[in-house]
Amino acid sequence: LPSLSLPSSMHLIQVDSVQRWMEDLKLMTDCECMCILQSKPISMEKDEQNELILSSQHSTCDNLQLLLKRAWIISTELTRIAQKLEKNRWQRVHSMTVRVNCHVRSMINEYNAFTRSSSEEMHQLEKLLIDKCSEFTAFTERCLQTEDEEILKSMKSCINETLTTVAQYFGQLIELVLTHEAQNLLRQVELSGSLYVTESAISSLLSLAQEGAHLCRIIAKEGGVVALFKVCRQDCFRCLYPQTLRTLASICCVEEGMHQLEKVDGILCLADILTDNSHSEATHAEAAAVIAQITSPHLTFTQHLSSFLENMEEIVTALVKLCQEASSGEVFLLASAALANITFFDTMACEILLQLNAMKILLAACSDKRIVDTPYSRDQVVTILANMSVLDQCASEIIQGNGVQLLMEMLFEKSSSGNPAEVAACERVQQKSAVTLARLSRDPEVADAAVKLSCIPRLIKLCRSPTERNNSDSVLVACLAALRRLAVMSPDGLEDSDFQQLVKPRLVDSFLLCTNMEESFV
Repeated sequence: LPSLSLPSSMHLIQVDSVQRWMEDLKLMTDCECMCILQSKPISMEKDEQNELILSSQHSTCDNLQLLLKRAWIISTELTRIAQKLEKNRWQRVHSMTVRVNCHVRSMINEYNAFTRSSSEEMHQLEKLLIDKCSEFTAFTERCLQTEDEEILKSMKSCINETLTTVAQYFGQLIELVLTHEAQNLLRQVELSGSLYVTESAISSLLSLAQEGAHLCRIIAKEGGVVALFKVCRQDCFRCLYPQTLRTLASICCVEEGMHQLEKVDGILCLADILTDNSHSEATHAEAAAVIAQITSPHLTFTQHLSSFLENMEEIVTALVKLCQEASSGEVFLLASAALANITFFDTMACEILLQLNAMKILLAACSDKRIVDTPYSRDQVVTILANMSVLDQCASEIIQGNGVQLLMEMLFEKSSSGNPAEVAACERVQQKSAVTLARLSRDPEVADAAVKLSCIPRLIKLCRSPTERNNSDSVLVACLAALRRLAVMSPDGLEDSDFQQLVKPRLVDSFLLCTNMEESFV
C-alpha cells in the first residue's frame, strides 16, 4: 500500500511542448546569430553591458535556470547526434555539431558573465571542451567532402570517440559549475547575517534542488543539509523556517541528504519545531513535509533513522494535532502524509495513533470537504486506516466514527479531471478501502454494517466492470479479498453466479476470469 512520496520534480521536462519551444526560442536564436559570427563575442561598452548581456539582467537563481536550460539543450543535441551518426546522416550530424559548438560557447560565455569567480580547473575544462568541440566540427565537415565509404567508415570511429570525449568534458564542466554554485550559495547561508541575503540564497538552493536528484546530491555533499538545519536552530531566522524546511524536504529525497540529516540530529530539530506551539502553522506544515519525505516507503535508505524511533511518539502526537487543527487542505495533506508514511515505518505508530483517538479525528476531517478536498488527502487517510486495521481494537473505533460508511464512499472514488496522477490516487483509494474492509470484516459488527450499506454489490461491480476500477489489477485483487471475507460473514448477500465465479474458485482463477471480462458481459 504505497503512500505519498514527495519526490523532486524535473520541471524542465514536465512542461507543455509549445511552452518548451517558446522558452528555448531565445536560446536557439542566439545560437544561430553566433553561427554567423563564428562564435566570436560582441565587444561592448561598459555602460551598455547590462542591456546587452541577457544573464546580467537576472538574479543568481535566474542565471542558474538559464544555464540548466542551455545544458539540457546541449545534452539533448549530443544524444541526437549519436542517433544520426548511427544512420550515417552526415549532413545532419555536421549541422547539429555546429549548433552544439555554438551552444557550448554561449553557455560558457553566459556563465562567465555572471559568476563572481571560477577556479583554474574550471577554466582548463572550458578550454578542453571548446577545443574538442572545434575538433568535432572539423571532423564532421571533412565527412561532407568525401563519399568514399571506407574513409567515412574509418572517420566514423574517430567521430564517435570525439563525441564521447565532448560528452565527458561537458558532464564534468556542468558538475563542476553546479558544485561551485552550490558552494557559493551555502557560503552565503552560513556566513551572512543578513535576512535578505540568506533568504535569497535559500530560494536559489530550493530552485536547484527541484531540478532533480542529481542536484540534490551535489547540495547534500557540499553540506547543504547541515547549513539549512543551522538556520532552523536560529530564532533570528524564524520567518525563513518554512522555506528552509521546504528546501530540506527536497534535498532529503536522496541518500546523501538522509545521512547528513542523521549526522546533525535533524530528527530532534524537526521534533522540537513540531512540538513548539509558538511556530506558525506554515512552519509546522513544512516540518511535516520533511517527515513525510524521510519516512517515505518508496525510499530504500530509511533503516538508519534510529533517532526517529526515539522521537516518534512526540512527532506522531504533534502531527495528529496538526491534522485536527489544519486550516487548509494543503496543511492536512502534509500532516496526514507524514502520519501515513510513519505507519509503514514502524508498527508501534499504529498503537500510538489508537491511543491518541487519531481515527476519530481523521474520520471527522473527512466529513469536512474544505479540509479533505482531494483524492490525495483521502489516499493518506485510508492508508492510515488500512495500516491501523491490523489492530483488533480498531473495529470499534471504525463503528463509532461511522467509518464503514466512509470506506463504502471511497469505493466510488473517481477522478473529476482525468489527470493521470489523480486517476492513480483514486485507484489507491479504492484499493486501500477494499483492503481495510477485508481486514476489519473479521469483526462481525463491521461485516454486518458493511453488508447493510450494500458493500457487497459495489465490490461485485468493481470486480466485474474494468472501467469502474480503471482497469486496475490491484483494485481487483483487493475487492476480491474483501468480497470473500464478507461472503463468509454473510453468504446470503451473493447470487449463485457471483458466488460460483468470484468466491468459490481460487483467488487467482477469479482474478483471471475478471481480467478477461468484456464490458458487454457486465
